[in-house]
Amino acid sequence: MSDTPISPLHLGQSSALPASPEEAVLDYVPNPRKDTLYLVRFAAPEFTSLCPVTGQPDFAHLVIDYAPRDTIVESKSLKLFLGSFRNHNGFHEDVTVGIGQRLFDEMQPHWLRIGGYWYPRGGIPIDVFWQSGPVPGGLWVPDQGVPGYRGRG
Repeated sequence: MSDTPISPLHLGQSSALPASPEEAVLDYVPNPRKDTLYLVRFAAPEFTSLCPVTGQPDFAHLVIDYAPRDTIVESKSLKLFLGSFRNHNGFHEDVTVGIGQRLFDEMQPHWLRIGGYWYPRGGIPIDVFWQSGPVPGGLWVPDQGVPGYRGRG
């Protein structure tokens, strides 16, 4: 990545929700602490997508952890990207892993993991986890803090 300043597409602008994840543009900005190994966490406790079989909404609590290298993802563009899944049909596994892989492929951090804690579909909660590889030595990675599904109590 060059040291050329990056002008984010969404930051400080009025931006419509993309119609699909494929149309969503993620903005990346230079990491202000690129010589430091540290962790960034995004939590999306009200994430939604659509069941590919029934078209009914699916709900999840997503937690994305990453150790940036040269860039960081701009949070408004990430919010718009995640929001674009509201009209996207996908199995929990495909949605969760696809989000993690796209972020990893585009941003190229040291390390990235995503936990998708999905609410029950057909009476069964499905949790999906993906990470790019081993945790880098010396990186503090706290528990994602999302308890397993317990229903009403």
